[in-house]
Amino acid sequence: MNAMPQLRKIDSPPVRLVSWSDEHLQRAKGVCRIAVTGSRDGNEIVDVFQQSPLRVIFPRIGGAAAKEAVLINTGGGIAGGDRLECGVTAMAGASITVTSQTAERVYGALDQPARILTKLRVGDGAKLAWFPHETIVFNWARLHRETEVEISSGSELVALEWLVFGRAAHGEQMVGGEIRDSWRVKKQGRLIWADTFRIDEEIFPHMHRKALISSCKAIATLIYFGPELHKRLELLREISRSVDCLCAATSVADLIIGRLAAKESAKLKLAMHALLRRLGSEFGDGPFRVPKMWSC
Repeated sequence: MNAMPQLRKIDSPPVRLVSWSDEHLQRAKGVCRIAVTGSRDGNEIVDVFQQSPLRVIFPRIGGAAAKEAVLINTGGGIAGGDRLECGVTAMAGASITVTSQTAERVYGALDQPARILTKLRVGDGAKLAWFPHETIVFNWARLHRETEVEISSGSELVALEWLVFGRAAHGEQMVGGEIRDSWRVKKQGRLIWADTFRIDEEIFPHMHRKALISSCKAIATLIYFGPELHKRLELLREISRSVDCLCAATSVADLIIGRLAAKESAKLKLAMHALLRRLGSEFGDGPFRVPKMWSC
């Protein structure tokens, strides 16, 4: 007699393989908006809005408040599918530098890009310097960054954005991913300049070509709007001849566009320090100087 129990067949649902996406993971959606105006005692903070993981602080510099605003990403970096939006409005009489606490890091993504949107508005009689630290893009990262600028006839602006392709000290190489870095500049509501830098998986194998970025691992774009455009252009061209990286400047519509590139991010950073120190001395009192946070 067979004493073994009879095993009843149990029907199980079919196993379905899940193709994971960045959409299935918890994503960061940070927002930060600040507005400042000029007053008898300097800048006056009109409005501040913060949504985690973005934060903003206004450290005292030289005994005066609100000369410099520092943006902080408490998330420690950006991953695929994250959304960060920052808005800065400099109203009449304001004179402020906006920077970041440290370099931003964009990590590898599964399939969704991280999106960064920056909106800069400079009113008549205001001065704004947008000088964040560099953005380090890791291998297989996906980044869509848009910088929208609205300027007025009597305003003055210097804005900078820079990208670093991996960490040279760690021997990192970018062999895949996607980067789309766009600028849109409007004057009195009319578009005067638009630019997009884009590389994807088809382009990365050819990035070493001279027609692209050759052996450079760090690139930057700097724009200027303000008075004495021709004089400022000649100044930037003079500075470009003294820095240890590739550097050039030209004028487009009512803007000066500067491009910098270096084989190492450290060389580009030194060049940016030298450039901003020179601008600070030539432009006189105002926000166009090396941010204090760059030395911390």
